[in-house]
Parts: sequence; structure tokens; C-alpha cells
Amino acid sequence: MGSATSELPFQRTPLADAAETGLKIVVVGGFGVGKTTLVRSVSEIRPLNTEELMTQAGQGVDETTGVERKATTTVAFDFGRISLNQHMVLYLFGAPGQERFWFLWDRLFSGTLGAVVLVDTRRMEDSWYAIDRLEHHKTPFVVAVNRFDDDDNRFSLEEIRQALALGEHVPMIDCDARIRSSAKEVLIALVQHLYALALIQERTP
Repeated sequence: MGSATSELPFQRTPLADAAETGLKIVVVGGFGVGKTTLVRSVSEIRPLNTEELMTQAGQGVDETTGVERKATTTVAFDFGRISLNQHMVLYLFGAPGQERFWFLWDRLFSGTLGAVVLVDTRRMEDSWYAIDRLEHHKTPFVVAVNRFDDDDNRFSLEEIRQALALGEHVPMIDCDARIRSSAKEVLIALVQHLYALALIQERTP
């Protein structure tokens, strides 16, 4: 991606004393898709992350085609926070993307309200495992296409939906994970999706 940065300076916001409800959201996707960047750009606190320099241990194991310039990798998870109001807090967990860390995912999904699947159209096949695990856990999710500056394909959302074999019930949105307002729109889309599902469930006898 290019040199764009978040629109707002980083803030250190204390958690309100009145906060009593925590909602857990997981951001998943392939290696180098922008999960750490999205959590970092939207979090109101300095995110906890477990990025480490890539070493020879990952050579021949981690698939780096399309992200050859990536120098660090998440080895556990990223964590950020957004206060929705005085009483409700959204906790964000970014899952590691490499196949060797996928064993962490099922545990990370425990207690998750919903998820964001971040997609890089240069490596769309990396999204299949995330979608499969979320469907297995019956976890609602939205798909956010992180548009990279060097992506010459510019597939439409409908083309991406077909490539990922997603039903029309799964919301899709374009985003730039580096920009806070764009990352927030992704989370808003997920919250709206969860709200719509809750209304359907409420009306179902």
C-alpha cells in the first residue's frame, strides 16, 4: 500500500468508569492483508500487538507472494478498543494470518459477536479458510476488501463475491485499512448486519 496514514492523531482514551458491557469483534484474513493496520487505525487506545520481525524460520513456510516487502508478522493477535457509549465497549482482536498460526483461531472466535474478513484481491484464496471457520462456528461476518495501490485488477465487489462463493446475505464493503474513517465504516457495516440479524431472530417464532 502507499504512504497514506490515519486521518486523526492517535489518542489515549481512558475507559469510562460506567463501562459495563464488552462486545468482542475479530478481524481475520490472509497474511499481510492489513488486519494489524485496521485495528491500529481505528483503536482509541494504543493497540497491543504481537508483531515480530520475519526470520528465516518462516522461509518456505509462510506464503509471501504479493507481500514480499512485508518485514513483520503477527504471531499471536492484535488488540484494540472502541467505546461505543458510556456503557458499551467494542474490543477488537486481529488474528494472525499465516497457516501455521491458524490453530489459534478457534479459541479466538469463542465469545465473538461478529467478525470482519479482510480481503486482498491479489491473494483472494487466502480468505477461504477464514470464511470456512466463521461459517463453521456460525459467526456472522462482513467482508471488507482492502484496496491496495498496486492492485491492477480492481475487481468489483460482485466479482469478488462470486470468486469467494458468498451468498447475497453477506455484506461486502470497500475499505482502506490505513484510514480511520474507512476502518470505522467497516465496523459500522458489521454492527448494522448484526442488528439486522437480531431483528430477524426476534421476529422468528
